[in-house]
Amino acid sequence: MKQILITGNMGYIGPVLVQHLRKCYPGTKLIGFDSGYFAHCLSTVDQLPERRLDAQIFGDVRSLPGELLEGVDAVVHLAAISNDPMGNRFEAVTHEVNYRSGIAIAQAARRAGVKSFVFASSCSVYGFAEGGPRKETDELNPLTAYARSKIDSEKELASIAQPGFTVTALRFATACGWSERIRLDLVLNDFVACAVSSGAISILSDGTPWRPLIDVQDMARAIEWAIARDAGSGDFLSLNVGSSQWNYQVLQLAEAVARIVPGTTIQVNKNAAPDKRSYRVDFSLYEKLAPRHQPQVDLEQAAREIFDGLRALGFKDRNFRESSWMRLKVLNRHIEQGRLDEQLRWVGRT
Repeated sequence: MKQILITGNMGYIGPVLVQHLRKCYPGTKLIGFDSGYFAHCLSTVDQLPERRLDAQIFGDVRSLPGELLEGVDAVVHLAAISNDPMGNRFEAVTHEVNYRSGIAIAQAARRAGVKSFVFASSCSVYGFAEGGPRKETDELNPLTAYARSKIDSEKELASIAQPGFTVTALRFATACGWSERIRLDLVLNDFVACAVSSGAISILSDGTPWRPLIDVQDMARAIEWAIARDAGSGDFLSLNVGSSQWNYQVLQLAEAVARIVPGTTIQVNKNAAPDKRSYRVDFSLYEKLAPRHQPQVDLEQAAREIFDGLRALGFKDRNFRESSWMRLKVLNRHIEQGRLDEQLRWVGRT
């Protein structure tokens, strides 16, 4: 493996992935390509995560330079408008960035002779799913612009894959865990932040919705596997990535955090309307195909590492949901201050 290009590397997953790939491929040239929306959202105090890269390129995935793909063996496509609130606020941009640009990059990668294309998809494509855990062949029910963009991308990527150009769509469980660019707009991360800053977790639902979880370290392990996977499982593969043992109800997540952060109280809104996003997921195919890359970070460890990381930062912000720890707030602030336009394109260089 001579070169790997990672799009969207300056987000939540990227710093953890780059650190992991640097260990797995010490002699490989690692290139990052990112717009820089969240470059300043650091949760490390003494170093820049991108120091581990051989090159950091700034740019918009809607116009990725074709020459960047020359000599690249694998592309890891993380770049996306990356959660439901952002997708709802920027629905048309989400379609353009998450779907159209991803397909264009995959097509350009195939033309350039790239061998492996790894697409970060999501288990959110299952939306609201009653009954048992969902397998890859089960019916999809995407409820949001973000989820729709992922499944639209998967469908077209399946037609682009061919012998010599392997495409892997990793349907990740809900991300959690510590990163050098931590996000607090994810359920477990949010609960730990609430416990640390105020000593109380307020669940807006009745606590019964299901969420499968995966730590960012385990997401990196899955991507490592996908980069070099055996094409015997298909030129195109769509795969649930997580652990079948780590499907949790929201209340269980809060209770786990309360065990780790002393004195934490939990409030449940028993009169809340049903949460439309609730699904359990079957990860048995991933277990079969990637036995050496199974998740290792369990719920307790993930929550504790977030707790330790926030304490090390001296985190005490009770109003963190209005801060730069929330990705939508960052984008809105860029727009309000004239740095981004409504299509999320940079305005000038100031």
